[in-house]
Amino acid sequence: MTAATTHALTISGLETVYDALATAIDQAGPDKAELFLVKLALLNAQALGDPAIMERQIASALKDL
Repeated sequence: MTAATTHALTISGLETVYDALATAIDQAGPDKAELFLVKLALLNAQALGDPAIMERQIASALKDL
């Protein structure tokens, strides 16, 4: 097993991702937004290639909702 590489986004990069995500959620519409987000999460989990990282991200996202 190899160590995971950390890829940190700049504030500008995060803003770009936020804008793209907001636009995609709008395009999906209220009836499909949840399905879109689940599909996106699974695609990102596959890209990460490490379930433990995704589990930590899920836990972080649940904080302070």
